[in-house]
Amino acid sequence: MHQRGSFVSPLLSGVFCQCRSEEYQGSDPGGGGRTLGSSCDSPHHCPVCGGPEQEHRLKVLFQILDVNGDGGICVNDLTIGLKKLGVHCTEHELKKIVKAGDKDLDGQLDFEEFVHYLRDHEKKLRLVFKSLDKKNDGRIDSQEIMQSLRDLGVHISEEQAEKILKSMDKNGTMTIDWNEWRDYHLLHPADNIPEIILYWKHSTIFDVGESMLVPDEFTAEEKKTGMLWRHLVAGGGAGAVSRTCTAPLDRLKVLMQVHASRSNSMGIAGGFTQMIREGGLRSLWRGNGINVLKIAPESAIKFMAYEQIKRLIGSNQETLGILERLVSGSLAGAIAQSSIYPMEVLKTRLALGRTGQYSGMKVCAKHIFKKEGLKAFYKGYIPNMLGIIPYAGIDLAVYETLKNSWLQRFATDSADPGVFVLLACGTMSSTCGQLASYPLALVRTRMQAQATQEGSPQMTMTGLFRHIVRTEGAIGLYRGLAPNFMKVIPAVSISYVVYENLKITLGVQSR
Repeated sequence: MHQRGSFVSPLLSGVFCQCRSEEYQGSDPGGGGRTLGSSCDSPHHCPVCGGPEQEHRLKVLFQILDVNGDGGICVNDLTIGLKKLGVHCTEHELKKIVKAGDKDLDGQLDFEEFVHYLRDHEKKLRLVFKSLDKKNDGRIDSQEIMQSLRDLGVHISEEQAEKILKSMDKNGTMTIDWNEWRDYHLLHPADNIPEIILYWKHSTIFDVGESMLVPDEFTAEEKKTGMLWRHLVAGGGAGAVSRTCTAPLDRLKVLMQVHASRSNSMGIAGGFTQMIREGGLRSLWRGNGINVLKIAPESAIKFMAYEQIKRLIGSNQETLGILERLVSGSLAGAIAQSSIYPMEVLKTRLALGRTGQYSGMKVCAKHIFKKEGLKAFYKGYIPNMLGIIPYAGIDLAVYETLKNSWLQRFATDSADPGVFVLLACGTMSSTCGQLASYPLALVRTRMQAQATQEGSPQMTMTGLFRHIVRTEGAIGLYRGLAPNFMKVIPAVSISYVVYENLKITLGVQSR
């Protein structure tokens, strides 16, 4: 992790509001400024309120950085202008600043884009500051830096933590208050600790249709500002698009899990041909409606359960350790799955149904209730619950291992992993999780579908395991695995792209 000079121009320090209102006293970290654009009852022209003084400071700063005076700040302008102010950045960092604020993609920041960048950047810095301030005393010390990184599986010495502090500490106290933190990072893209904390989100962006992932960690500030729910809405929308795009592969997987055997050797091409011949192209999406509908209730229940379980296990940290996340996430997943499990059964029955058999979800639900009773809506429940633990555990363990490996090897000047690294880690961890839990998922689907197979005995979970192994061998427990794995990469990629675009639409701070 590299150091920079701690000198910050007085002009930079004065860009943000230093006033205090009753609303912010005691709640603003470090007793420092508030966010650009917020309101203040102060009678003078408060910089934060967008008054003349605030506008003047920003314009003067913009003019200093606009070296060639063409009304736009490019990378070359930043290089020269920031050196005048005693701020030193690498070319990579300067490109990131321009890219982050360049809304019209003309390669430079005009005044409006520059102000918008500063506003968004300060909001992000505030969230990171609060997540680092474990003692909630408005200051960050070396122990808090070490603890925050340790929570993420990155271990540094106290000497390294103190070096990080010294680069930001202007008054020699060996602690950083809000003003020092903000001034240091004001015209730097977030790097090192801020990036490590903000970049490595996991669950909300990788929807492969299984809904067993451990929820993300959100800071108290994100919860208060409503960013949490915007993240969840963006994740739900991304999941809906992703599942719809990969629905044909998902339906093929269900058909192969139930009907494929040694005798009929149903394959991918034969399965698609059979579905299209039986019900046309539209039949490829049979059961997708209920699969999309269950995203919202399941995500909401899982997140709320996760938060309550975190409190019950007595953790005061916003970021849990891996074992705590596994326990909390698995229990939350079990609660959420229990709540929406009848919808899982409906999805399977609709996917296996013949053309014209059910005109909709309600008809299917009534038919099951009338013929088989309420108990039918919980067939396969036990193997489904058992599958959550290996899926969540292996998915989380593999993701953390890959993440930490990348951070240890490559996070020297920046912890920004880039899109492809995130997608690769998410895809590999999800694939490993599915591979471990797949036999249980297959048995669950067979149990959900038993009533549709006339003349076949209604077997228990252990009975089905024995029957499959005896008649088809161990390979029988992995029927339908090929289409299941075929959908992972497109599902992860589509959900990531849609998630990022929805975040922008909803006003969520994007990577």
